[in-house]
Amino acid sequence: MKLSSNYSRAEVRTFALTAKPCFRGHAGTRNQLENAVVSISNNIAEGFERGTTQELLTFIYISRGSAGETRSMYCLIEQLPEFEDFRSEISDLKSRAESTSRQLRAWADSLQNSQIRGARYLTDQSRRVDKQRQEREEFLTELEQFATESHESQI
Repeated sequence: MKLSSNYSRAEVRTFALTAKPCFRGHAGTRNQLENAVVSISNNIAEGFERGTTQELLTFIYISRGSAGETRSMYCLIEQLPEFEDFRSEISDLKSRAESTSRQLRAWADSLQNSQIRGARYLTDQSRRVDKQRQEREEFLTELEQFATESHESQI
């Protein structure tokens, strides 16, 4: 998933930023930012491993909360004078957190509209039924396109 590779770079960049001397007097802020940024991917992993769509959705929303917390922390440090030299990097990381939040929302929306209950509930039979349903939907879409094209060519 694009989210995980994109965001893992943001996590690494956040840890590189928090290792800079300007964070020396802000240990609590550093710890909170590091914990929040790591919490995003950790909650996605935990939700996925639980094996149900509903639990994954729950953890996606928790991850969105962590992305919001991360963004809030970036907004705070962006205003502090000791971080002035890093404002561009902080702004970019804040944008990545916003993007991550939007991607998580889109993922949650797609899962909410999914008929798959989760890996825990998948059996060989349910996989076959789902594949047949998907093939049927694709066939009907193609049939509809063919009918539309045929009708347009007769006009």
